[in-house]
Amino acid sequence: MTATASVAALMSPLSAWAESSYASDGKKIKVGVLGCGSVSNSYFPHITKCPYIEVVACCDIIPERAKSQAERFNVPKWYKHIDDMLKGSKFDLMLTLTDMQIHGELNRKALEAGRNVWSEKPMANTYREGKELMDLATAKGLRIWGAPAVVTSPQFEYMAKQVKNGALGSLACAHGHYGHEGPNWASFFYEKTGGSMPDLGVYNIATLTGLLGPAKSVVAMLSIVTPERDIVGKGKIKVEEEDNAMILMEHDKGVLSHIQCGFNYHDPYGHAGTGQSKSTISLYGSEGNMHMIGYDWAPGGVEITTMKDKAPRIVEKDTKGYVWPEGASDISKHMVLNTEPRINTEHALHVLEIIEAARLSQEQGKRIQLKSTFPWPMV
Repeated sequence: MTATASVAALMSPLSAWAESSYASDGKKIKVGVLGCGSVSNSYFPHITKCPYIEVVACCDIIPERAKSQAERFNVPKWYKHIDDMLKGSKFDLMLTLTDMQIHGELNRKALEAGRNVWSEKPMANTYREGKELMDLATAKGLRIWGAPAVVTSPQFEYMAKQVKNGALGSLACAHGHYGHEGPNWASFFYEKTGGSMPDLGVYNIATLTGLLGPAKSVVAMLSIVTPERDIVGKGKIKVEEEDNAMILMEHDKGVLSHIQCGFNYHDPYGHAGTGQSKSTISLYGSEGNMHMIGYDWAPGGVEITTMKDKAPRIVEKDTKGYVWPEGASDISKHMVLNTEPRINTEHALHVLEIIEAARLSQEQGKRIQLKSTFPWPMV
């Protein structure tokens, strides 16, 4: 059985995947990268060193970018259109790293062509579209996953274990925040279905739902603080989606969480977050509180204080190699080892529904009930 055929058999629905006899010795997942812009500059250095991945192709609508990344990272083939890559190269997993507004249609093309998909956030522009993609993948014996990969960090794992073990007592509330001055290298961040929530808030939403469980309802207030943005190569553009968001989520057992995100925050640590040593994720309970130091996509430790140990302790300072672009590498490892990843599609879809619900709450001025859920606890 070839590697591609083995992976196709492996990537059927979960029950069939668990029963697979896929032989992992010396196997690598063949990967095609779609989108060679700014995000790929973080992905390529990581995936090309991953022992479970062989990058066989890359593609970009600006051919020079695809050619440049192929030469820089020794990728055998490069293309200027997704259709050409899907027809011209054999690979098991497509990485979608393009503008967020076209993720859904591109991911559908890959699934219809028999490829599994790892998609940067969001995996689709609506919950309905994302659910259709998941159902299409299942029908074809494939899988699709969506970023972010925050649930794979050792800091997330530690916090999830403390929640599960009751170290904080009865949980009451949580808070997350992430923002900066806003990108100026592309306009899609400010166009329809762009915005600060699917670009920034998505991390905190994934982290807090991962720690506290699925949200039952959402109330939000959104606004546009800066109506125009100056974009490199385009000049001034009109901002069409929120650049300022406050999201309140209701979880089980009365737990409430709040997230703020936006493109109008002065951030002395810059877009890369270098040097951020303060907490950005906080959980509070009847017997303790816990804070993730640094951003949840680049955590540097966890501070915990409890009734039993009242002096604040800093734990889990080691990232153990975790980096935010590791989602595709993590998925590929599980594909080869025939194990189920912590990252799951239902969670990504739940996060997407929360973003939609926040926009609907702003529009209608009321609490929005959610329909989706995901397997929880995650650890």
